[in-house]
Amino acid sequence: MRSFKTTISTAVLLAAAVGSPLLAQAPPTFSPGQLDQLTARIALDPDSLLAQILAAATYPNDIPPAAQWADEHHYLTGQALANAITADQLPWDPSVQALLPFPSVLEMMAGDMNWTTQLGNAFLAEQQAVMDSVQRQRAIAARYGYLRTNGQVAVSGGPYITIMPVNPAFVVVPYYNPAVVFLAPAPGFFVGGAIRFGFGVSLGGFFAPWGWVGGGIHFDWGAHAVFYNNARWGRTWVNRATYVHPYVAIHRPAPGAVRAAEAHALERRSEEERSAAREGRAAPREVHRERR
Repeated sequence: MRSFKTTISTAVLLAAAVGSPLLAQAPPTFSPGQLDQLTARIALDPDSLLAQILAAATYPNDIPPAAQWADEHHYLTGQALANAITADQLPWDPSVQALLPFPSVLEMMAGDMNWTTQLGNAFLAEQQAVMDSVQRQRAIAARYGYLRTNGQVAVSGGPYITIMPVNPAFVVVPYYNPAVVFLAPAPGFFVGGAIRFGFGVSLGGFFAPWGWVGGGIHFDWGAHAVFYNNARWGRTWVNRATYVHPYVAIHRPAPGAVRAAEAHALERRSEEERSAAREGRAAPREVHRERR
């Protein structure tokens, strides 16, 4: 998904990370410009998807194995996918599990772990500033006419810009180039085609345990708060080693627990499927058979 978005300035991100590894006592600090570079590739995602990416990024060690699992089980959808997530007794935080229906998103995060780790660190240390950065980016894209309501998303006006799926059960993953949508368009440039919303994932009551139902994942932009599974997120740089967000319907395997044997065939996505997600277009789903 959005492969060109990995061109964020590595030098800037590494500079922000110097002296502030994940286990350091002092929280990292980021300038507004550095935060804008971190949020640029996700700022125009629908609110619920954006929120899940931010939370999942605070568990960077979980991202690569979750991305592999999502890719290998991509052919499962709806109840079958929810059942597989539960049956496999996955050890990752529920905020990461919530992204398993979005293998392209996890692929993007796993493909640039420096960015993912820094985004998670920023969300832990400066949640309010990260949310302000998102709003700055959205305001720019809206002012230049790139970000607007269409058949897939409803974009609100000020003072805070929200992006909501028109169909709450279908969450789209936008495709756009940050080097385009956050700059004034050249004369004659067709701004309407700069963001594509052709690729999405169907969700529903199957994913209620992870908060994907009834507005359970949302921002209160004015209060600088974000809610997951209808509970306010309270994980910070200080309590990151102990914080456990409430997901009462999700069983968390104990450390060292032996997982059940894999019950499904492991089949990676085809290049056609990967390209569709990266380019913001729908593609026919391949037909697979579950292992019996």
